[in-house]
Amino acid sequence: MTTTTSTVPYRRPGLRRLRALGQGPLFTASVAVLALLVLVALLAPVLAPYDPEAVDLTASLVGTGGDHMLGTDQSGRDILSRLLYGARTGLLGPLLVVAVSTLLGTLIGVVAAWRGGWADTILSRSMDMVFAIPGLLLAILLVTVVGSGMTAPVIAMAVAYTPYVGRLVRGIARQEKARPYIEAYRVQGWSGWTVCLRHLLPNIAPTVFAQSAMNFGYALMDLAALSYLGFGVQPPTADWGAMINEGQSAVQQGAMLPALAPSACIVLAVVAFGIVGEGLADRIAKRER
Repeated sequence: MTTTTSTVPYRRPGLRRLRALGQGPLFTASVAVLALLVLVALLAPVLAPYDPEAVDLTASLVGTGGDHMLGTDQSGRDILSRLLYGARTGLLGPLLVVAVSTLLGTLIGVVAAWRGGWADTILSRSMDMVFAIPGLLLAILLVTVVGSGMTAPVIAMAVAYTPYVGRLVRGIARQEKARPYIEAYRVQGWSGWTVCLRHLLPNIAPTVFAQSAMNFGYALMDLAALSYLGFGVQPPTADWGAMINEGQSAVQQGAMLPALAPSACIVLAVVAFGIVGEGLADRIAKRER
């Protein structure tokens, strides 16, 4: 009598673990806020009542109500319109930072964990070197070479955030590599990189996704700070960080909204991204137990 046994290596559900994470009113509200911000950024040309760069000195610092729902800044530009368009630069920059740093960090972390040995040592030490350089300082140095605008700060922040992702991915990839199902697939004749790409990466993706959500908020704040300091997006382009800088003089004249409105948008976005990222991380950790 011949007995056949089917060995199905253990495989965790990977990305499917994200399906049941949207629980809790605060988490849900944060997701709704982020969805609204994305929608506003996409529909800014339709929603904005005025050209965000149109100067009207006769309407300088007009209060709320009337033709301008949130009033105007010192140059007579509509604050609401600038906030709507500012969502575009406010979200696009961090999106690029997170996309590049997540891609590079995941690649470096997985290679370091999977290969081990000298590759792990070299990549880990390289990440430590980059990690030691403050991201804002790197951005300022790059701006002095390339010039102000969005490009230099995005490149600098992407480089600065890569070690954070790389360290995280390296740690969880090493844990995942030690699980029995990895060895089971390799015993069946699967190549190492096939197992890595088809099984290890999907299983660590939820944790990386949660970290990326938190990094998005941090990147948004850092890029806004650079614009506020004059190293990022330049006027008259609508940008929340630059709007705060421009609105400082208005505060001295008793007009709070030119600086307060973009500040509130930044805080709201950063807090929402933080809550979503922490919520995903907490739920993933509970499912690991």
